[in-house]
Amino acid sequence: MKLKLNPFPALLAVMALTACGTQAVPVSADQTHAPPTSLATLAQQVVDAGAPGVIVRVDDGRGKVVEIARQAPWTRADHTMAASDRFRMGSNTKTMVATVVLQLVAEHRVRLTDPVEKWLTGLIPNGNAITLRMLLNHTSGLFNYTFDPEVLRAFTGQDTRAWTPRELIAAGVRHDPMFAPGAGYSYSNTNYVALGLIAEKATGRHLDDLIRARITRPLGLTDTYLVTGADTPRTRGLAHGYEPDAARIGPLLPPGVPAGTAFAGPARAAGYVDTTTINASTEWAAGGMISSARDWARFDRALLSGRLLPAALLKEMRTTVAEETEFPNRRYGLGLEQVTTPCGTVWGHNGQVPGYSGETYTDATGRRTVAVLTTTIFGLAVPKAGAANKALVDAAVCAMLD
Repeated sequence: MKLKLNPFPALLAVMALTACGTQAVPVSADQTHAPPTSLATLAQQVVDAGAPGVIVRVDDGRGKVVEIARQAPWTRADHTMAASDRFRMGSNTKTMVATVVLQLVAEHRVRLTDPVEKWLTGLIPNGNAITLRMLLNHTSGLFNYTFDPEVLRAFTGQDTRAWTPRELIAAGVRHDPMFAPGAGYSYSNTNYVALGLIAEKATGRHLDDLIRARITRPLGLTDTYLVTGADTPRTRGLAHGYEPDAARIGPLLPPGVPAGTAFAGPARAAGYVDTTTINASTEWAAGGMISSARDWARFDRALLSGRLLPAALLKEMRTTVAEETEFPNRRYGLGLEQVTTPCGTVWGHNGQVPGYSGETYTDATGRRTVAVLTTTIFGLAVPKAGAANKALVDAAVCAMLD
């Protein structure tokens, strides 16, 4: 999932949170290289600014892997963070789902020009005019179901109802489309739930089975799996996620989110609630992957180096359209973002689900990788924390690109 939280917090209406005291957490014992002081300091500054925790992993492709974990002391009663922890990956999931779909294109089971109606008969209005390519690059015009009031209650944990993928699509299409198919760009989780159903229809297999057989098992990704249905994430080895409580979150929400929206979960210190096991049924193909920084780096390397897709389809994946004007440094391909940073261009995605924000990138060859995984979404809407996190991401990308 991705809530399109603006990465420049000054553009949001914000409310200051009282920063809690922090203490550095030792880096995992099996790291291969001591972290540069600058990255370690920046990671600590994110926590000092109020974020519950952060994981950083940088591989510059020359055998020097940096792994850092930092957390606020009050979070230790729930879990002691390590750089090897599992993490809810949110919309990074879309890159993996897009890879499966493009593999099916390579096998001539589906085509990028196929209309949605061919595979999901009667499920999506005007489905004859929407192609798989439009779903993949968010040019379908379909409304983002996450902002449907009923779905939003489940996404925030206020409602424990388990949503099915077809119900999520129905919630999206009961709203008017944003524009005619192919006439613009608008990020929508509805697109990727539809793609998950199409992959299942084309193969006769469940999406989690397809991801396991085609990606996680061949690559040896032992920490990576898709949460499906009413299942809750397995908490062993999973970093805990947190969001500001109801008393603090209102001014941090982006425009358009209904007043009174708040996350459910056990109360924690510093005005947070623990959202680790919140209702995950609204995510699935749009944001339901669990992984680790190490596993995701292996996936990114395999994808961008050409191991998972033929060259022609990797080129299609990297054929981009402009994202909204508020993100002038980002362009969207087929489940893959092209991001211009202060140190160069990278490829990857970002993602947000309750309690988790992640950015994972690689260079154009897949040789170098970076991940910054932070255990909150709206804790980063506080200007000080958001600015510290952006500084950390920029520095980590620069370290990756050397």
